[in-house]
Amino acid sequence: MIRGKLWFRCAAMHDPVTPIVVQPALIGWEAKERKVELLIERAFDGEELVRRMKGWITVDPKKVIEVVNRYGRLKVLDDKELVVEVEKPEDFQGLQKALEQAFGSEVEAELISKK
Repeated sequence: MIRGKLWFRCAAMHDPVTPIVVQPALIGWEAKERKVELLIERAFDGEELVRRMKGWITVDPKKVIEVVNRYGRLKVLDDKELVVEVEKPEDFQGLQKALEQAFGSEVEAELISKK
C-alpha cells in the first residue's frame, strides 16, 4: 500500500493546507418528550473530511474525490491525518498527473515515505 498526503490551496491565504481531525464529531439526540443523555463519538472518513473543506479551499471537493477515487481511496489515518492510499507506484504517479491536469497547482499529492 502506498500512501500520500493531499495538499489543497487555502482559499484565504493561498498557501498549501491539508485538513486534520482535531476532535471526532459528537452526535446526540434531542427528544420531544424526554431527555436523552446519549452521545456518540464518531470519526470522519476521508471523503467526508474532504467534503467539509468546501469554501475553505480553492477547488470543488467533490471533484477532488472523483479524481482520487479513479486511482485509490481517501482515508483518515490514526483518526487524524487525511491520506490517499493506492496499490502501486504507477497509480500514485497517475494520480499526481490527474490532479495537476484537473486542478493545476491547487491540489497536490505528496508521497509519504515509510519510516
